[in-house]
Amino acid sequence: MNTTTLPNAEEIAMARLGSQELSAVIESNGEAQQISVIDKLGQSHDVTLPSSVLKMMIEVLTQLGQGNSVNITPIHAEMTTQQGADFLNMSRPTFIKLLDSGEIPFVRVGNRRKVAFSAVIKYKQQLERQRLSTLDELSRLDQELGMGY
Repeated sequence: MNTTTLPNAEEIAMARLGSQELSAVIESNGEAQQISVIDKLGQSHDVTLPSSVLKMMIEVLTQLGQGNSVNITPIHAEMTTQQGADFLNMSRPTFIKLLDSGEIPFVRVGNRRKVAFSAVIKYKQQLERQRLSTLDELSRLDQELGMGY
């Protein structure tokens, strides 16, 4: 699913309300939960969904309610180099350098590179760990030097 446009004011309001209502009825300790859905003819249908799906729906509604667009990518999906670069918030040439250096594995399909979404997520998590480690080190040095931060 890819929502490329931002939600309008009516969609934002509906998403906020939907997020609040769904949050109020979700059972956090259950494996699955039954919800009722009313179709366009007014008939009610009971649907059983895993709790994880309901939590994801709440997160999607929350993001839309904040005026954000939403993109859902299957974890086993393959990405183009542009999609990977966009996901990591960097230029495509910088992303390609990461691929060519072996930092992120990829496969070639014809003359195109394809990257597993899970590999990009793994790289992003590694970057985050490195950033936090560097910040911890800087904080430690600040304390040792008495810089008052």
